[in-house]
Amino acid sequence: MKVKIKIDEKIIFAESDVKIGQLLNMDFPCGSHGKCGKCKIKIKSPRLPYSERELELLSDKEIEQGIHLACITLVQDSMVIETIPFAAQNKIKIMNDGFTPEFEKKPAFNKLGLAVDIGTTTIAARLYDASGNIVSSKNAPNPQSLWGADVISRIESSLEPDGDKLTSSVRGAIDDLVCETCKQNDLSSLDIDEVVITGNTVMLSLLTKTSVKAFAKAPFLCDRLFGETLAAKDIGLTSLYDKTPVYLPNCVAAFIGADVVTALLASDICSSEHTQLLVDIGTNGEMALWHNQKLYFCSTAAGPAFEGVGISMGMTSKSGAIDRVEIECDELVAHTIDNQSPCGICGSGIVDAVACLLKLGLVDKTGYLKEDVTISAPVTITPNDIRAVQLSKSAICAGIYTLINAAGINCEDIKNVYIAGGFGSYLNLDNAGEIGLLPKELVPKTISIGNAALSGAAMMLLNPALKAKVTHYINNADVLELSTDDFFIEKYIEEMLF
Repeated sequence: MKVKIKIDEKIIFAESDVKIGQLLNMDFPCGSHGKCGKCKIKIKSPRLPYSERELELLSDKEIEQGIHLACITLVQDSMVIETIPFAAQNKIKIMNDGFTPEFEKKPAFNKLGLAVDIGTTTIAARLYDASGNIVSSKNAPNPQSLWGADVISRIESSLEPDGDKLTSSVRGAIDDLVCETCKQNDLSSLDIDEVVITGNTVMLSLLTKTSVKAFAKAPFLCDRLFGETLAAKDIGLTSLYDKTPVYLPNCVAAFIGADVVTALLASDICSSEHTQLLVDIGTNGEMALWHNQKLYFCSTAAGPAFEGVGISMGMTSKSGAIDRVEIECDELVAHTIDNQSPCGICGSGIVDAVACLLKLGLVDKTGYLKEDVTISAPVTITPNDIRAVQLSKSAICAGIYTLINAAGINCEDIKNVYIAGGFGSYLNLDNAGEIGLLPKELVPKTISIGNAALSGAAMMLLNPALKAKVTHYINNADVLELSTDDFFIEKYIEEMLF
């Protein structure tokens, strides 16, 4: 039933069973469970009762003001709503570019080819002509963020009765990107005659409507690791001709996805005689070590702290997010995206902030922080935020050390370290070493290569022979299971210290 409501003095009509956050197109980092408290809105009328979750998360002052959580509050007739700054955030800053090595281009498509990377936060696409030239590139937020900012939240949501919505939302987002990319250049999407779509194993499973039950509990064994060519119709992409071939690259394991495999191509580490390391830092830290013509893989549950989730004022890379922090005259100086007033802090800013607090002596080696510290009003870092960072950074660093140990080498043997993904592109590497996110001895050898997953997918599109080449490498790889690895467990505890 349609009801009439007012949001920021604008009258709109909406379905009565819709959550307010859906109308505002807000992200729900906690998966719409009312756990993180980052979707606050003010309901001026009517006066609504408070849920137990809201009473736990909201202060007495906020309750007095009529503040509610938009992710669990349904629209009602004649409701008057006022958004507040933290909820009224702008578009996510998405990085589409990525390093691409020199390679021979032999496209198999006749007119247009499309490469897509389904990231947890964003979806990026590049359109190519038959000569291998980029025609256009577009990107957009992944609409699945409505069900949670991290992969685990989405796995849980996909197992619920309306779980199919995660599949339909990502398919719709890809179709929209395809149409926008083609329209921008007066092209027809029906002329796209080959597609490569990469992403982590969960993202590809949700795209293809494959059950993700195996990801929800140990031993996390995955029945479908892709490396398949499907027809566009089979995965619900209506913007393409029904029989357009869509290639989904191989995944390595449940939490080592095709995005890491395509990033391997873009990093070009397997074409070298030198020992090299690839790291993708996210909720699930995925990494690959190339040594003596052999690959070693592992993934580590780092948690979403570096994506802004689990941090009291954490957020994704949007306008107003603190993305850099420095020390000037013993004072913290923060920079925000688009130079807007600060309203939160994103992953790169969190790394900088913690490194600066360590340098100022406000945080000690154990992670002790006496009280909240203001980075740039009203944004603060709390003792619990420091603990969340410790858990995440120790998981990544311990994973790196475990790969190195498995290969029987040490940090000095590694020639280059490549950081893939959007987060790595904005990361201050010195500060990453300062807090122990990366081993300090590797920092001088480390470079960021941007959206390498998309670049690698494009390489497969432009030279199909590369599909078999990278498949050969991963079929002969060692995959480490860190949950039962004594070395990792010991290192994880050790690396908790700063």
